[in-house]
Amino acid sequence: MRYRGESETVVSAQSPSDEKVDEKQVMSSADEELNGFEQAIESELNVTEQDLIEAKATAESMTLEGVKALVENVYKIHSRDPNFPHSVLMKIEEFLSTEGLFENPEKHEELIWEMKLEAALVTNNSPYAEVRGVVENHDDTSQPSSTVRAWAIGIFFSVALSAINQLFSVRNPPISVTSNVAQLLAYPIGKAWEKVMPDWRFTLFGVQHSLNPGRFNKKEHMMIALMATVAQSLPYTQYIVWTQVLPFQFNQQYARSFGYQILIGLSTNFIGYGLAGLTRKFLVYPAYCLWPASLVTIALNAALHREQNTPVLGPFKKIFRASRYKFFMLAFTAMFVYFWFPNFIMPVLTYFSWMTWISPENHTLDVLTGFNAAGLFNPLPTFDWNIVAYTGTDPLMIPAFSTFNTVAGGFIVGLIIIAVYFTNTWNTGYIQIVDNHVWDHFGLRYNVSRAIDAHGMYDHEKYMQYSAPYLGAANTLIYGCFFGVYAAAITYVALFHRYEIVMGFKSLGKVFQRKKKTATTEGVAEIEGEYSDVHMKLMSKYPEVSEFWYMTVLAVAAAFGFAGVCAWPTYTTAAVVPYGVLLALIFVIPVGVIKAMTGIEVTLNVLAEFIGGMFSQGNALSMNYFKSFGYVTCAHAVSFANDLKMAHYLHIPPWHTFAAQMVGTLISTFVATAVMQYQINIENICTPKAPMRLTCPGPSTFFTASVLWGTIGPIKVFGPEGQYGMLLLGFPLGAIMVVLYWLATKKWPSSRWLRQVHPVALWYGGLNWAPYGFSYIWPSAPIAWLSWIYIKPRYLAFWSKYNFVLSAAFSAGIAISGIVMFFTVGWYNVDIEWWGTTQPSVGCEGSGCTLMTLAEGERFYPWWNSWVAAP
Repeated sequence: MRYRGESETVVSAQSPSDEKVDEKQVMSSADEELNGFEQAIESELNVTEQDLIEAKATAESMTLEGVKALVENVYKIHSRDPNFPHSVLMKIEEFLSTEGLFENPEKHEELIWEMKLEAALVTNNSPYAEVRGVVENHDDTSQPSSTVRAWAIGIFFSVALSAINQLFSVRNPPISVTSNVAQLLAYPIGKAWEKVMPDWRFTLFGVQHSLNPGRFNKKEHMMIALMATVAQSLPYTQYIVWTQVLPFQFNQQYARSFGYQILIGLSTNFIGYGLAGLTRKFLVYPAYCLWPASLVTIALNAALHREQNTPVLGPFKKIFRASRYKFFMLAFTAMFVYFWFPNFIMPVLTYFSWMTWISPENHTLDVLTGFNAAGLFNPLPTFDWNIVAYTGTDPLMIPAFSTFNTVAGGFIVGLIIIAVYFTNTWNTGYIQIVDNHVWDHFGLRYNVSRAIDAHGMYDHEKYMQYSAPYLGAANTLIYGCFFGVYAAAITYVALFHRYEIVMGFKSLGKVFQRKKKTATTEGVAEIEGEYSDVHMKLMSKYPEVSEFWYMTVLAVAAAFGFAGVCAWPTYTTAAVVPYGVLLALIFVIPVGVIKAMTGIEVTLNVLAEFIGGMFSQGNALSMNYFKSFGYVTCAHAVSFANDLKMAHYLHIPPWHTFAAQMVGTLISTFVATAVMQYQINIENICTPKAPMRLTCPGPSTFFTASVLWGTIGPIKVFGPEGQYGMLLLGFPLGAIMVVLYWLATKKWPSSRWLRQVHPVALWYGGLNWAPYGFSYIWPSAPIAWLSWIYIKPRYLAFWSKYNFVLSAAFSAGIAISGIVMFFTVGWYNVDIEWWGTTQPSVGCEGSGCTLMTLAEGERFYPWWNSWVAAP
């Protein structure tokens, strides 16, 4: 069926002549193409003109019965999806509830046509405008991905990233090279290879390969990016090794053994792969798992490789013709130059606590408006993009509702933090309000050596003679928020995504039962009510990696873990390995679904050390293993699922992705371990006298946490003997909050406002405190509003073309600029001293004022005054 006003004319810019198109001609053509009805459809379906035209051909061939079956499935899956356009859901509800529509379709032609277009969109493309903007809905199967060129460049960057990141991971401040930097640098290398290397062909395992397969394409480039992504993640067990080998920490010199280091490193690095493969049905294949973080990487890939350049209407009613590549280079260059100002020349642009300049010594003013304090009421705290995106919530990358919920949660928790601080609850008035260290009852940094024996084990007598541990106001509330977010995550997924989870388990069960999938009519694949978007269909032509291979990787990684823990005197039970897998099995789907939909990740580090500390009280090393396997297994599974989704979007054969991840991880583990072997033999390493500032801030913090939660143990902190037991209320409050929200959505199912509330993101906002105040949280909100709320609905084509490219350009510009600064002015300790560099440390902003102070020899006591230690 064709509807009035339909035209097959489209403004295209695939030829050089497009660059000469006059603005009036472009706008006139667009006006002729779209009548009022189709403009309304564009707005209601949240699509661009090009999206709408592509959907028409498919929509005309769809039957009313097929559309009804499909949109019913779409509604079941996306009814509580905050990324799915609310207007489309309302139209679907109208379509399914309109009386007599199916008996007398001729009376409802406009509504039926809209639903056919929506059905065509979700089957021929992604249901999300942000995915359609950077991911192509077709696959060029002639483009190779697993080439000699891709493997050579990918291996090079795997070695380079793991070596650089490991070497400078113990520097203060640390420096890290990300995969986006590798992807950016790989492009000119790949193009040079394309022009210089000969077309020398050879056969390997029955397959012909060429040294130069022709044009350097986007699939090869993404293979390199995938290897760089896994290589940039260092073995988490390096922290355990540092605490063991340092003579002023645990001083366990057997940990210098390369065999020991590589076994535990391989185990923790690979153990997440098995779960990532098993969760593909839940986290990779479903369309609702859009993975916002992956879109930035794909946008950079598209900017470098996509030749099509369609002029788009943007702000100020202007036509923007710049290609994505040109736009990327302009934004990248601008950020590369600008970042020198807030990061080196004029740091006051970063720490813009301008309201405190009125009275720098006024502590209350500093708490309320200072950058380094709570800063809850500073509306303009920074001009540094690195701060805007520092907490992992890049406002251009993640959906606006995630940013707004995170900011709102951070603000609410901030009010509680201020109340706790000014009432001196838990003696927080003696400690800086935003601080992430542990303190004793003298108001000094906690000296863990005064509470342990010569073997690093807990000594109760020494502990009682010394002090209980104390936390600052922000750091205290963070733990309560962690407990709340864990309960909220599981409850939220159980209540709002149980339909999708059940479908995933059914699909996974069929794989193990070797049952074949069936397909419905209309060309739409369906598995127990599930629909497949175009990317799932395009990937179906490639052989899938069997779950057997992922389970094999899981088993081998677990075996390495058993060997590493049991073959050396770690005094740790081998149960830490299955413990990590079990904890990840419980949380990987809830955590993965939330990150895939919101862009925020709930990490299990606090829960892992909390449980591990209770299992291994008095043994910090054992707790470290519980923490490492409990935290890393889930974190890596989620990270690898994100990589699988990127490959899914770029239509890279699954076996190529699997091989790239395996090889990249294997290389990075060996390289990082080898570099650490060199580091631990550097004279004065991890001391103030260390060369190149290799003072080990990360391992030092890890050691303090290991003794606090392992040696002293969480029972003494949160149990009957500790003063922070009230924070355990976060567990029930997290679940209750989600249940109340679920009941509200049942009462007001059509509320647009309620669909944008996310309880887990609200709790997550509280996790961003300490050592960072609200000045790190708030700046993302105005940017998110400008991008997602103002520009996207008004100029969708413009937003789709440039938004994620801008995010990639800014992050790459900062990374490259930071590296250049590190190896120039940073390496030679060059400093500039003037008002722009000294003002951020004036008054309380620099000295770190506290509400209350102690006289010499004075101490404070637990708030209930029932536990008293000798002064």
